[in-house]
Amino acid sequence: MRKTYSGGHANRGAKLEMLVEMTNNQYRNAWLADIRKVPTHVKILKTEGNKVSGHLDTATWVDYSGIYEGYSIIFDAKETKLKRFPLKNISPHQYQLLKSWHKHGAIAFLLVAFWLEGKNEPEIYVLRFEQLAEFYESQGTERGTKSIAIDFFRENCERAKSGNGFTVDYIDALNLEHALR
Repeated sequence: MRKTYSGGHANRGAKLEMLVEMTNNQYRNAWLADIRKVPTHVKILKTEGNKVSGHLDTATWVDYSGIYEGYSIIFDAKETKLKRFPLKNISPHQYQLLKSWHKHGAIAFLLVAFWLEGKNEPEIYVLRFEQLAEFYESQGTERGTKSIAIDFFRENCERAKSGNGFTVDYIDALNLEHALR
């Protein structure tokens, strides 16, 4: 996927990214976790004075990585206006990275925001890697699917909400206190 970049901010995912960045700053300030946005690589094609043009490189990493109580955390933030999450929104490179880190003991997941019509705020869910793998690995098989319905998220995933002084408290939604002990 090739997107042209000419100095402005890529708008795709910007709302959720802003909420996660606020939360990550709050986590750092509270000494709870240190999770940072991984910069998007831009391949510069041409410069003319102070104008730079280029394109975003193929996604080979995910949006965020960091540490919480000695455990590595890695995740990607995705958003949709649909009542389903299209699996095509995850590049094979991103999936493989999440899979590898998960296999090596990291806390790997997707943070998925549904911006539904008529609602002022999104429904944000934590999709654990194990859950993602079931859907992602079944693509192309007889029982495979190309998306995950919002009802699956509502019934099987924890919702990340504002609370405990954090904008989108996804660490609370991960229920790590019980899982890591």
